[in-house]
Formats: sequence, structure tokens, C-alpha cells
Amino acid sequence: MIVSRISDPFRSTLLDALLNEIQRQGFQALVSEIHSEQDLAQTLRRFAQFRVSGVIVTSGQPPEALVNECVQQHIPVVGINRQPTIPGVDYVCSDNAAGAELAADQLLRSGCQRFGWLNHHPSTWAGRMRGEAFGRALQTRGVDVERHLAILACQQEGYAGGLQAAALADEALEGIFCANAQLACGFLDGMRQRGREAPADFQLIGFDNTPTTAQYSYQLTTLHQDVAAIARQALARLLERAADPSQPSRTTWVEVTLIHRRTSPFVI
Repeated sequence: MIVSRISDPFRSTLLDALLNEIQRQGFQALVSEIHSEQDLAQTLRRFAQFRVSGVIVTSGQPPEALVNECVQQHIPVVGINRQPTIPGVDYVCSDNAAGAELAADQLLRSGCQRFGWLNHHPSTWAGRMRGEAFGRALQTRGVDVERHLAILACQQEGYAGGLQAAALADEALEGIFCANAQLACGFLDGMRQRGREAPADFQLIGFDNTPTTAQYSYQLTTLHQDVAAIARQALARLLERAADPSQPSRTTWVEVTLIHRRTSPFVI
């Protein structure tokens, strides 16, 4: 498995689910943490030399030439929450577009009229997908996104980025959707420093449903990524590709669900 930023709460939860599924299937895991696209290329080449049974990539976009080396050696490659672009690679992704629609519907049902989308810049592919889908969902539901959707782009990642965005956010915003849980928690604390609380002053929805989001101090309404289902599907794609290396690339979309908590309570 190729991972990055293992300290990230969602990535560590996903890694744990993958390790459990790999062991359940009777395999042993070799885990390598990368810090750059160059690391990814070197690690993928090293895995190919080890003649591993398969490679799961959770971070970065593997170079097509190296993937072709794996394919030629009948080593299946699966990308998780990666942009599906390389022939011969199978992908397992959370349904980001459906999650963004759930967030849009929840905020609209709650009476919000001025919206914000919070993401780190530059964004991951999954983050871009969520933001674009959120804008489309609002627009198709009658919102003038040119006037009533603010893009909150922070230069820092994670919790620190959320704090940074909160310090600059327009107090007129009523419903904010965040690309991930750490951004959302940072934004919530940053707004508290300005004397504003959710849901009294604004509503907030995150993405990931990491353990921190359920803690009493946050109680964040969030989209839940089913890491157990992602892990099962990733191993299934590896085994299918190993049995039939020439089959067309396949993308599996895993359902996400909206977990209602304090920052945007359930509305009938």
C-alpha cells in the first residue's frame, strides 16, 4: 500500500480498514509512506521489483509508464479516491458528487440562502469533485451561485486552514460545506473565536466522519465515508484484475451517508 500523511485522521482510519481486509483475505501488507510524486514513482517501481501480489495507491497519481510496468508483470493496481485516468488501473472512490448533493439539500432544507465552500488550495481531486458538485447541486436547485456561493480557499491544510478561513469569512454566510473534517473542525473553532456558533449563527457540514467530529466539542454534521466498504471493494478489484489482467478499467463508487449532528441538525 502507498499512503501519505498517515497522521491525517481519515487516512489512518482508511489504512486500518485496508490492513484488516488484507489480513482477512489471507495476504500480508507492505506499507510505504510517500511525501512527493517522486516518492510515489520510486515506491511503485520498488514494489514491482518485489513482485507483490497487488498495489493499492491512496495518495498521488501513479505515472502511467510505471503502471504499465506493473500491468506487464501482472501486478494489479487499484487507486482509492484517485482520479480515474489510467488504463489498466481500477479505482474505488467515495461518491463525492452524491455527498455534495446531500450537503446542498440539507443546507437548503435548513433555510440557508448564502453558502460557502471551504477547501485547501491546491486541492486534491476528491476535494475538487466535492466543490464542483456542490456548486452544481445548488444551481440546479435554483440558487444563483454567482451571487450566493462564496469560495473559501485556504493556503494551509487541515485544522490550521480552517482556522485561517474562519478569520476571513463573511459573517453573512449561512451554510458552509467543507472538503474534509479537519478543515471543518478548524473553521468551527475559528468562528467560535469570533463569537459565532453553529447552528445558531451558521450551519456547517464536513466530509469524512472522523472520530474527532463526533466529540462533544464539535458534534459536526458530516458525510460518512464507509472505509470498510472501500477496503472490501479495493481487495475485490485487485483479485478480479489478477484473475483477468486484460479486463477494462473499472471505477467503483461507494455510497456516502449524511450524519446529522449539532452543526446542521436534521430537518424534515
